[in-house]
Amino acid sequence: MSALPHVEDDIGTPPSQTMAGQRIIAVDLDGTLIRSDLLVESVFLLLRYHPLLFVKALFWVLKGKAYFKRRIADAVSPVVQTLPYNQPLVAWLEAQKKTGARLVLATASETRLARDVAAHLGLFDEVLGTENQNLASANKRKALVARYGEQGFEYVGNSSADLNVWSSANVVHVVNPEFGVLARARRIGRMGQVFDDRASYLRVLRKALRLHQWAKNLLVFVPLLATHQITNLDLMLNGVLAFVCFGMCASSVYILNDLLDLKDDRQHRTKRNRPLAAGTFPMTHAMVWMVALLVVAFGVALAALPWRFALVLCAYYVLTLGYSLWIKRLVMLDVITLAMLYTVRVVAGAAAIFAPLTFWILAFCMFMFLSLAFVKRYTELYDAKEQRKGDAVPGRGYQLQDFELLASLGSSSGYLSVLVLALYINDAAALTLYGHPKLLWVACPLLLFWLSRVWLIAHRGQMNDDPIVFALRDRVSQLIGLAFAGTFVLASL
Repeated sequence: MSALPHVEDDIGTPPSQTMAGQRIIAVDLDGTLIRSDLLVESVFLLLRYHPLLFVKALFWVLKGKAYFKRRIADAVSPVVQTLPYNQPLVAWLEAQKKTGARLVLATASETRLARDVAAHLGLFDEVLGTENQNLASANKRKALVARYGEQGFEYVGNSSADLNVWSSANVVHVVNPEFGVLARARRIGRMGQVFDDRASYLRVLRKALRLHQWAKNLLVFVPLLATHQITNLDLMLNGVLAFVCFGMCASSVYILNDLLDLKDDRQHRTKRNRPLAAGTFPMTHAMVWMVALLVVAFGVALAALPWRFALVLCAYYVLTLGYSLWIKRLVMLDVITLAMLYTVRVVAGAAAIFAPLTFWILAFCMFMFLSLAFVKRYTELYDAKEQRKGDAVPGRGYQLQDFELLASLGSSSGYLSVLVLALYINDAAALTLYGHPKLLWVACPLLLFWLSRVWLIAHRGQMNDDPIVFALRDRVSQLIGLAFAGTFVLASL
């Protein structure tokens, strides 16, 4: 991209004579030029990389928005090269510039960040941003009128804050407008271009909440099955409520994780298509959903389930928060934590139905889920190796040469889970629950085959990021799962 042309610093400076008769197009940044918000991204960057400074930043707000934005920009800066730019708008601006229009980036974002964006695109002749005052709404309108005169400029925006600016513009351009904004903009008149290429809100919301990942929460039913209480309707209802609570809590965590990982996700082959990384889901909406889901999850847990379940759910959230902020970048501790996050779902299921947790269930789950956690990391390293992106995976502590070691550790852990199952079959506990415990031996080769196949698929680079989600979608895994469950049913007769 070309370097940024000369930029006037004093927003009150009148337009130069060279601008006389020239078409001026002022463009908003957040939600318009980019499908994101630089301030929100910067705040979550601060939380991820400087959590202690984030606490201090809460007091910066008291000194005004301009001061807050300046201090945040002093500490962190989003990578402008990977921001989700509105490409149809960028193409239109390029065409207008070729006709001789003067392009002005006018934004409430901190000036330094706005200049970085402008320098990357190489389109804008001037940049107006927040310095000593927050350049939004009325302040932005005053700055543009002082510079170009009343109705001396066109303005491209998207939000209700832009209505004030549009009232003084000679042409109104609207991009992916907030609810009700387009109708209000039309009432102003002088309508120009309308850009709206957004997908269905519900479809994007479903992806942002990762509803397909709720399948992992089926693990809360394991204690119900292991204790042969699946026909107990009261306990089954508790299991369903536990499943829903864990789903809502997990979705809240997924949103937080995506907000914290924007920088790394945009460099990933598939994760860059996630709604927040791609800018298809508004960040303000994401934060509202994040808080609402968490409040409802704990509200239902405290009101309708045993207090022990709420305690386990709280432990899950704290562990996940620690994983998102810190642990995921620590070699080996990250996979152990992932295995614990899977296992805690089983623990929560036991707490929801007052079932005791046996040594066998915990040992089996820990080894099994540790193997699957290694599959997840192995897949990320394999993808990085195929794309030849340096020697490490962004946001992780592993080097590319580690992927063979991860395969060895992961497959060994999986086979240990089969050993635990085999030892359980010969334990006295199996004799009390199953009428024909020897039939359970059929489950061992089934599990050996499935684990070996999972690792073979991962070795070939064909594994989904999450092996459990892969298993639920894979036809062979489904058949093995039915045969595995059928073995336990027959053994219990």
